[in-house]
Amino acid sequence: MRTILKKLVNSKDYSILSEASNGIEAIEQYGFFRPDVVILDITMPIMNGIEALKSILNNDPKANVIMCSALSQKYLINEALDLGAKGFIVKPNFDNILDILQSIVPNR
Repeated sequence: MRTILKKLVNSKDYSILSEASNGIEAIEQYGFFRPDVVILDITMPIMNGIEALKSILNNDPKANVIMCSALSQKYLINEALDLGAKGFIVKPNFDNILDILQSIVPNR
């Protein structure tokens, strides 16, 4: 899924700076790179995406985080958005990722 997402995002003048395999790595890499946007999967080992989202936003309330998951349960979508995620994508349907990116980081 990360490969598909990377190809789609890179095809539209956005760049993937880094990939993390778990929530702890995502938090560490966010602190190092300070990217314009983070795409987090809800289901990750060691620390899930909801906990990583909380940590990133605790350290940077202006962080732009998009959540991604194959789980389409309404409560997970609502929780992520209530916490401050800028969007939610249900895998493998990445159809709206470019629209969400454009709304967060315009001028691309």
